[in-house]
Amino acid sequence: MMLNNRQRFLMHQAQTSEFPVMLEISGAEGNYLIDVQGKRYLDLISGISVSHLGHGNEAVKKAVISQMDKHMHVMVYGEFIQSSQALLAERLCGLLPSSLDAVYLLNSGAEAADVAMKLAKRVTGQPNIIACKQAYHGSTHAALSLNSEEYYQQAYRPLLPGIGFIEFNSIDSLSLIDSNTACVFVEVIRGEAGYIPAEAKFLQSLREACDKHGCLLVFDEIQSGMGKTGKLFAFEHYGIIPDILLLGKALGAGMPIGAVVSSAERMKRFSYQPILGHITTFGGNAVVAAAALAGIEELERLDLVKQVPAKEQLFRSLLTHKAIQKIDGLGLMLALELDNFDNTLKVIGHCMEMGLISDWFLFASNKVRIAPPLTISEEEIKEACSILNKALSLVYG
Repeated sequence: MMLNNRQRFLMHQAQTSEFPVMLEISGAEGNYLIDVQGKRYLDLISGISVSHLGHGNEAVKKAVISQMDKHMHVMVYGEFIQSSQALLAERLCGLLPSSLDAVYLLNSGAEAADVAMKLAKRVTGQPNIIACKQAYHGSTHAALSLNSEEYYQQAYRPLLPGIGFIEFNSIDSLSLIDSNTACVFVEVIRGEAGYIPAEAKFLQSLREACDKHGCLLVFDEIQSGMGKTGKLFAFEHYGIIPDILLLGKALGAGMPIGAVVSSAERMKRFSYQPILGHITTFGGNAVVAAAALAGIEELERLDLVKQVPAKEQLFRSLLTHKAIQKIDGLGLMLALELDNFDNTLKVIGHCMEMGLISDWFLFASNKVRIAPPLTISEEEIKEACSILNKALSLVYG
């Protein structure tokens, strides 16, 4: 018997939940996904903060095809000189403060978190790492160790030792940092906790505490980077520079990527004692690097980052339903707080029926995620808000 794709998906693909969305996609263009029946869905989450240029950007596609015509994979990262890797690294460093002048290109944000932990231990010689409660830095074994939630950790113990947790935006909790701390991880805009921006005083105190104890400050901008907050990088809103910056998701312009950015002096530690301090086969893949470089150029050509604040305000002005308790977030990383998870799921379901894709958050299941491509137009924002308000009325009246 010939299986259809739904059956193949359920029978032969590993599942991540007992209730997958099961939307079968046949195509995507602009800010819309298209299912096998030809129905169009306005994408309000951009593949969880990945497709910031929308779907099918012509410049990115041309860059991918051009690189494929030259070569694809030729060697593990860091051995051969490959043009697209070198150009991307140079371009990325040119957008960052001078102290962030070396890039390690990787496969994913989770791998970037793993590499940052290794780098911090190698540089400082200290054993302990601190992260924030309800932070999400990835799902690999090491990155999972930075997750404070027992629900997600309990099935996979033992995890990495020496991990401590502070309260996000709590200056008092910074007393946990001491001379045994290798680094502190923090999301500048909390992702899976429901798009909560860091407070300036908290980040400034955190920077001072890290300097005092000789540990490294790691900013995770895997979700918030590449323009989503109205600045290319969210830390630019605060004027505080990390020792290590983590990037991923939108950096690849739709292709899989991760990156650790730090100083060249620190990065050299991976090259000796031991040699090959981190190795990755597909990190910095030439085709992915070409897409990422084209994505940066398109972001600038279309002047998308400057448009973010006005688009944020339009969302906020149009989302007026009485069931919305508050709207958290910054730029085009917004979260509608509702009363509970069941109603959130109902709202998301009604949105899908009306042609709008949204989602919830791992640690804030009562919130509806709004993280559209930066290319979303004023008319599309009005369409999205109209559908959201209708969905809320169907659930709450």
